[in-house]
Parts: sequence; structure tokens; C-alpha cells
Amino acid sequence: MSSLNDIELLELFKDLESDRSERKASDSDKNKICQAICAFANDLSNNQLPGVVFIGVNDNGTCADTEITDQMLLILTDLKSNGNIHPFPVMSVQKKELDGCTLAVIAVEPSKDTPIMYKGMVWIRSGPRRGVATNEEIRILTEKRKHGDLPFDLHPVNESSIEDDLDLTLFKEEYLRTAVDPEILAQNDRTIYEQLASLRFINDMGNQKPTVVGILALGTDPVQHLPGAYIQFLRIDGEELTDPIKDKKEISGSMSRVLRLMDDIFEAHISVSSDITTGSTEISHPEYPMVALREIARNAVMHRNYEGTNAPVRITWFNDRIEIQNPGGPYGQVSVETFGNQGVTDYRNPHLAEVLKSLGYVQKFGVGISLARKEMIKNGNPDPEFYAELFHCLVVLRKAV
Repeated sequence: MSSLNDIELLELFKDLESDRSERKASDSDKNKICQAICAFANDLSNNQLPGVVFIGVNDNGTCADTEITDQMLLILTDLKSNGNIHPFPVMSVQKKELDGCTLAVIAVEPSKDTPIMYKGMVWIRSGPRRGVATNEEIRILTEKRKHGDLPFDLHPVNESSIEDDLDLTLFKEEYLRTAVDPEILAQNDRTIYEQLASLRFINDMGNQKPTVVGILALGTDPVQHLPGAYIQFLRIDGEELTDPIKDKKEISGSMSRVLRLMDDIFEAHISVSSDITTGSTEISHPEYPMVALREIARNAVMHRNYEGTNAPVRITWFNDRIEIQNPGGPYGQVSVETFGNQGVTDYRNPHLAEVLKSLGYVQKFGVGISLARKEMIKNGNPDPEFYAELFHCLVVLRKAV
């Protein structure tokens, strides 16, 4: 819900000169709407007040008579978490009647975690100007962060150093090319330390210590500083933990390395049977759909608690099921009761989520569980089982029969 009341919204709606509002006749140009959201969240002018995008009004303040439907409101709400704006802005979307106009109102709170990016570009608003931030403006936004209010994945790892603990070649050759718009990258004259800071891999331009997300994304040996930052894989020849172990691996390293190796292990262990009795074409039936395994395992890595625990993500593959367990119970709006429910999600590690999106391991936020369920049912597997307790979450995937 927006922190603005109806009187404040009406004042912004009527003030055509305000630098805290933008007007759109319709929602047809999602790019410009997202740019405006990004700019208001960055709050370069440091108003420390919400900015508003009014949809359904012309530039001159007259009503555009746009039909504001529930579907439009859902699409606008999805702009927050579809993966193009990150870190996630705090915003609300409502249908309002203001001064005789029916409007969709997007209210965007100023972020404490700037710079906010849209499709790899930092958008700002300074007076009447909305545009791409200059290097100096990005420096201002980077230094504006309020460290005491930041999530754990932005905390500095004080025992680490950039030169000893971050793979700068990986940063330059892999991450920058996927996370930053190529046009901006081509004309960028910032130092590598400024680039690391703007993408939150080091804490600021002061002591330049790697952050938790920097260690996870680019670390040469993350477990040295975050002892639980690995995946433990066990392949059990049976249905109980006491049965013989067929394979055992511990997967660690930078995030891209961990996820690639995890996919390779899944591919190696999935058994595929063939069916030629139902027709002339041979049909392959894997025990588990690869998409479901990837989605649930990546969710475990993304949402786990990295603070105050040495426990890894555990993937235990039995003959009849796979159990994927991560340390850390439900977070934010996700509760023990709602864990696994479609559309209920929150982010303990929002900047790690941003890394996974930039690297291509997340296509769209909030749909992983739904996609896994769909693929399991399509493959003939039972629906995944979700269990949550205070200190861990468990998902059980059962074999297709």
C-alpha cells in the first residue's frame, strides 16, 4: 500500500510541474513506465518522498478516458518482479478516481539500496529530466546507500579482499556482459572498483570490502568466508539414509560454477525409459523432468539463509524420491502455511536473486514453483510436496510411476 493518501495523490495529480510525478495516457509503453519506476526509486534529488506514475491522463492534465481493468493492474504490478527492474522497487498499484479521471496509480517509494537498474541501465529523474544516469550520478547513488538497513547479502565480508577473494576476470568477461546494457558498457569509463560498487559486489567506495553477494557471485572460494555456501549431493541406493551411497559430491565456487555443475549432476543421474507400445514413435520418459529439478534446486540456493549457519543446501536422491532441503525457514510474506503456494514469494537475498537473473538462471521471478509443478504433472510425477519449519525448508519430488 502506498504511503500517500488521496489528498497527497490529488495534489501531485494537479501539479503539472512536479518532479515527483509522470503522466501516461495508457499503459502501452511499458518501457517508459519502467524507466519512470526506476527513476523514482533512485530518488537522485533525495526528496525521500514517493514518486507517482499516473496512467489514464494526458500530459496537459486532462483525462485520457483509458479503461483501467483488473488485468492492467496485474500487469503493472508484475513490472516490479518480472526481473527487469532490480533490486526490486517498493511500489503499489491501485485504481483511483482523481479529479474526475479514472486512473491506474503506481506509487514508488525511494529506495535505500540504489542504484536501481532497468534492463542494465540506471534511470534517474532530476527536475523535469528523466534519463540515463551519468557516471557521476551513479557514484552519488552508490554512496547514498544506508548500510544499516540493507539485507544480509549486502553486508561487507570484512575478512576478505577484492584481489584475493573475487574473480575479476569472471566479473569482466561474464557478469558485466549480461548485467549491464552493452551500449552503456561500451562508453563506460568507470574503474573496475566503481563497477563492482555500483553492482553491489563491494560495499562502497571507502574500504572496498567484498559483500556477501560479491563473494557468492564471484568468489574464488566462497566457503572460506561463508562456510555453508555449497551444495551437498548424495545419491542413495535405496529409500533410507542408511542405505548404501552410490555417489557423493560437494559443489562449491562462484554461483555460475555451482549452478552449472548442479545441472550436470542432474543430467547424469536422470534415468530415461522408452515407450514404443503406444504407437510407432518411441517416447522417452525421464524419471524426473529436468526443468522441475532445476527450478526447485535454484530456488533453494537463492532463498536459503546464508547468515549464522554452516549448513549447505542438501540434495538427497533416493531410488523413489529426491529431497531438496535448504537452511532457513520461510521469509517475509511466505509463512509455514503458505510455503509452496502459487504467487506467494519473498526474497531473503534480493541481490543474489538479481545475480541469478542477470546470469540467465532465472527467467522470471515468482514462477519457479508453478513451473516445477506443471512439469512434474506433465511428466507423470506426483505433485511436489512442500514442508517448512522455522529453520529449514524441504521439497520432496517423487519418481514418475
